Amino acid sequence: MSLFNPHELRAQLKSSQTVLGIDPGSRQIGIALSDISLMLASPLMTIKRGKMANNAKEINILCQTHNVGALVVGLPISLDGSFGPAARAASDWTQAIAERLGLPASLWDERLSSSAVNRFLINEADMTRKRRSEVVDKMAASYTLQAWLDATAP
Repeated sequence: MSLFNPHELRAQLKSSQTVLGIDPGSRQIGIALSDISLMLASPLMTIKRGKMANNAKEINILCQTHNVGALVVGLPISLDGSFGPAARAASDWTQAIAERLGLPASLWDERLSSSAVNRFLINEADMTRKRRSEVVDKMAASYTLQAWLDATAP
């Protein structure tokens, strides 16, 4: 499957489909899910980063369970806007996972999403470091997916 322009990706979704937001970290993959109206992103879960085949199976089960029509994957562009090694790795990973799942995908700038989520969890939710480490990846995926939903809304 190809990597799509964000607006084209949204336009091709069927009315009953959801979008899976993915934050592919080095140790964990944060997963978020949109509602069918494509207005709200919610944190869903994290999965341990492992071999592509294993991660693809886990994500495929989620896609089947939640009628997912597309993937939105966080793209870690450098703070100066450049496309560095982390962004290249995320782009390559997205291409590979989209092909394995047979789903279209879009990359979305996720600069500072984990920082924003951590700041919120510390200042607003007063979470301990241990608890933050358990939820930050899925919340970062939700933060990124919500940004995509807001930016591509008709």
